[in-house]
Amino acid sequence: MQSFLIIDYGSQYTELITRRLRELGVYAEVISHQASKPDSDTKVVGVILSGGPDSVGENNSRTLPSWVLGLNVPVLGICYGMQLLNQAFNGKVHTGTTREYGKAQVNFKTESILFKGCQSSSTVWMSHGDSCLIDQAEFKEIARSQSDVLSAISHDSKPLYGLQFHPEVYHSQEGTKVLKNFVFEICHANKEWNSQSIYEECCEKIQSTMPGDSKVLMAVSGGVDSSIAYALMVKTLGSERVVGVMVDHGLLRHDEATKVKKSFEVAGIKPPHLIDARDDFLSALKGVSDPEQKRKIIGKKFIDAFEAFSEKQSGITHLGQGTLYSDVIESAGGGSGSHKIKSHHNVGGLPEHMKLKLLEPFRHLFKDEVRKVGYEIGLSKELIERHPFPGPGLAVRILGEITAERVTVLQKVDNLFIKALWESNLYHTPWQAFAVLLPVKSVGVMGDQRTYAHCAALRAVGSTDGMTAEVSELPMQFLTDTARKIVSEVKEVNRVVYDITSKPPGTIEWE
Repeated sequence: MQSFLIIDYGSQYTELITRRLRELGVYAEVISHQASKPDSDTKVVGVILSGGPDSVGENNSRTLPSWVLGLNVPVLGICYGMQLLNQAFNGKVHTGTTREYGKAQVNFKTESILFKGCQSSSTVWMSHGDSCLIDQAEFKEIARSQSDVLSAISHDSKPLYGLQFHPEVYHSQEGTKVLKNFVFEICHANKEWNSQSIYEECCEKIQSTMPGDSKVLMAVSGGVDSSIAYALMVKTLGSERVVGVMVDHGLLRHDEATKVKKSFEVAGIKPPHLIDARDDFLSALKGVSDPEQKRKIIGKKFIDAFEAFSEKQSGITHLGQGTLYSDVIESAGGGSGSHKIKSHHNVGGLPEHMKLKLLEPFRHLFKDEVRKVGYEIGLSKELIERHPFPGPGLAVRILGEITAERVTVLQKVDNLFIKALWESNLYHTPWQAFAVLLPVKSVGVMGDQRTYAHCAALRAVGSTDGMTAEVSELPMQFLTDTARKIVSEVKEVNRVVYDITSKPPGTIEWE
């Protein structure tokens, strides 16, 4: 399959480039600027250099790998990437007084193939302090901003292009068109990345990782990713080589184990074994409030439970997980310049030494792509379109110390919220919705009596893959009715608030 390489220089938008290209129907993957040249089997048809926080002239600034230009494929440099390209051909980078951040107006030279079909003037998203000078370089100007800053360049004879703005960001009005021109008009790529090819890639990865009669222990959390991964492994390897295990760590949603069992039975797949480890997990989390520590404790406890279970079986060599690309990215595993946002329990929460090898067929997929795999398998829409649920469960939705009592309170609140969404035909309005229990109490009044009880927050967001998210605008009447029902039926809660924070600056989950 043809592939685009996105070389990461630490931009907050690097993964968005990957998303945009995959949305266009081509496969793209982020690699480090320190990565070695891809092997000859990788059909690289184009390279994109991401933006980044460095200045090209600084000591220890990240550089352009020597093998990139040697691939003899088109290259597009974005922001810092444009400056690196310019530098490689004798251009200079100027740190001047004109800096551009946020929306800016740019004039395109539309005769350039990169701007084919674009308006001559367009709004773009800028984020730079340095600017390129091409007096001594082999590039020509193809766009300039109204602030009189060079905004795009193309090489005199090679398919090399640079953009000072970010076409991957939705604020760039014709950014998708620019990327489409690079992908199809300049790189002449084929649309090969679709539901069928995604499914086939996953199957091939599973088969190549699992030789002979080896078996995989598949960790099923009840969430979309692990459930589809389990079904895919059963379909690919056969039920005799896949042992599904669901650990009840005491942090599942209301009646979760029963619902998971039923969903697999309906799909004709043997439900996973259920391990009751509630006391063990809650005991290990006693007195712990730090979210990173919670995740690491849960990650280790999961592995302990799986390894203990596998020792009672024969032939198990691998542990299967539904880890996604976004999990890897947020755990700082996907890019050379990225900052860790939080460790996913499948990634940053795993112990360094495990007895089982990892099998993660979705490690390079986003959630919407995983859902496409689910439809290819033939799973029910109810299972595939279920809201995401984190592996650590309610542990990352209970701020502060976790106790059995606080878990029960949150289960009640969350269940009432989700039930209300279904009853109001609003469940599929947000991409994800859930409740959070806050570590504060507030004064209230019920039946002329003073109360001093917990505060719960409701969270509902719209998203595609969880990398970015906007607040889901649920009807105010629905929210007030739901809050009233929660306070009436859950005596431990006397106040309900609605989270209206987008991602960024917040994350979707509170921890």
